[in-house]
Amino acid sequence: MTISDNNENFEKSNIKSVALVILLSFLFGIAGSVFGSVFLIHNGNFSLPGTDVKNIQVNEESAVVDVVKKSSPAVVSIIISKDLNKVPGYSTSPFDFGPFSFDPFYQNRNQQQDNSTPNVQQIGGGSGFIISADGLIMTNKHVVSDTAATYTVLTNDGKKYDAEVLSRDQVNDLALVKINASNLPTLTLGDSSKLLIGQKVIAIGNSLGQYSNTVTTGIVSGIGRTITAGGTVGSEQSEQLEGVIQTDAAINPGNSGGPLLDIGGSVIGINTAIDSQGQLIGFAIPVNDIKKDVSSFKQFGRIVKPFLGVRYVLVNQSIKDENKLTVDYGALIVSGGTTRSPAVVPGSAADKAGLKESDVILEVNGQKVDQDHSLAGYLKNFNPGELVNMKILSRGQTKNIIVTLGETK
Repeated sequence: MTISDNNENFEKSNIKSVALVILLSFLFGIAGSVFGSVFLIHNGNFSLPGTDVKNIQVNEESAVVDVVKKSSPAVVSIIISKDLNKVPGYSTSPFDFGPFSFDPFYQNRNQQQDNSTPNVQQIGGGSGFIISADGLIMTNKHVVSDTAATYTVLTNDGKKYDAEVLSRDQVNDLALVKINASNLPTLTLGDSSKLLIGQKVIAIGNSLGQYSNTVTTGIVSGIGRTITAGGTVGSEQSEQLEGVIQTDAAINPGNSGGPLLDIGGSVIGINTAIDSQGQLIGFAIPVNDIKKDVSSFKQFGRIVKPFLGVRYVLVNQSIKDENKLTVDYGALIVSGGTTRSPAVVPGSAADKAGLKESDVILEVNGQKVDQDHSLAGYLKNFNPGELVNMKILSRGQTKNIIVTLGETK
């Protein structure tokens, strides 16, 4: 055998060996992949690419659909009507009745009306939801604030009922309405103290006053917000709402009074306001405030709220420096600068307890009053007539006083 023959045989042998190694690697690779896939699938830890995302989306969408299907029958539209001949100075502006109203009769406004006969027309709309099978409905106070108007409830099945406003919350933007019906579908009231930022929420309401049971979804964007909610356009009336839920679920005019639901279908709040300066910033009053009002109504026959009778600002570093205080927390009792806005209301619970302008309320029943825990936030958990222990700073001296709360009129 020559050297060239040996080299040739050696090269052929190497080629065969390399080919064999490649073939075996390929086969073992396939076998390993199949075995691994079967093993992982069997143990519930694997799915094909994209399946997890799809399953999550399908499950979430299915949950939302289920909540809407279950909840919508208990969500109602509230129609506001009024005799326009009895409205002083009724003008041609389509926005006279506020940001939460609509006016489908604007085109007829310039026509001459016979004031001797009633001219009852639909001037606005809002939302509400049924909380008892005998027709008790929760809504916003601003939806049914007009004592000269009449209200009609339109249920999801198209039935109309005359509505009676049973009670309006004098502090919070809540009201109870009643219709004469029975065996109605209801919503379950949840627990807003367990809310988490980022959790899924669903809003249902009479969007723009004409699209009943419109559904939007989003998340809880914030908890415990304090906002100043305005009244109708051109009105100077406003009220401060504390502890409200912020959400990016789209809330439109007409949605007011509708429920904000969690993914389980329980009410966690009532849609109340939108931020006119931003998009997708809505606010809802927590459901625990609703439950407090319902309990009050059942006990007293009306919604009662405690009344202290002071005008105050929460103390921060700036307020401390400006007023030369020795504390950087608490509620500083201040005057509004007019006789109509005194620091302490004459004859009120605060007046009877000896509270005065420039006093600082530091604690309520041992709980510190600060930027995150306001005086109003504490007091709303009490009933009129209850005794409250307050730690105050008065004329440089710290002392404790007992206050018997009055009732808001």
